[in-house]
Amino acid sequence: MPRSTRWSTTSSRSDPLRGMPVLVMAKHPAPGRVKTRLAGALGAAAAAELARAFIADLGVRLGGLGASVAWAFWPPDAPFAGLVPGAPCVPQHGRDLGERLRAAIAWAFARDPRPLAILGADVPHVEAATLREAATALAGDADVVLGPTPDGGYYLLALRAPQPALFERVPWGGSRVLAVTLERARAAGLRVHLLPATFDVDTPADLAALRQLLAAGTVVLPETAALLERLGRAGMA
Repeated sequence: MPRSTRWSTTSSRSDPLRGMPVLVMAKHPAPGRVKTRLAGALGAAAAAELARAFIADLGVRLGGLGASVAWAFWPPDAPFAGLVPGAPCVPQHGRDLGERLRAAIAWAFARDPRPLAILGADVPHVEAATLREAATALAGDADVVLGPTPDGGYYLLALRAPQPALFERVPWGGSRVLAVTLERARAAGLRVHLLPATFDVDTPADLAALRQLLAAGTVVLPETAALLERLGRAGMA
């Protein structure tokens, strides 16, 4: 499927991210319930602390970029709102990720009908330029924007309008999530824009890659960096 025109430059007076609705899908950082693939290396408590740091840093980063941030959290009875004081929050509902995405996206568009970007909380390092590219693509000719991950999924989905068909019969958690989503978009006649790929932070190798970005100054994540320094001193990361 052809890409739409890539974003190249944005002036401070016409930043496409300013006020753009961004919905973050997040799990409540309870030990043993989050970052389970990292828990083997860090321990369940430290993995949960890392997830909490990602939420804090991502909220600050997105707010600093001028986005209008809301959160959809799992499980639905978790005390998530205390982690993001003052930010709009909604519990996720549904039998699988597809149903939860459909419901959360419907809620977000009911609040604000403008084009919407949806992120996972495990990409606190997502580049500002990537988010601007997504916003610019939706302002142009794209109906759907997707950010691929190396494992065959996607880290970002942006929509001009709700598209429930994108979430039907998708093999969530497998290596064909992106491919099947593209098939659904093609069948619906939607114009798709693909973003540069990046990784979710799910495994020790992903965490090592994130540490490299932090060390190089590519991204600033104060809570995450401080936690990783503490864990490093303790010989845990």
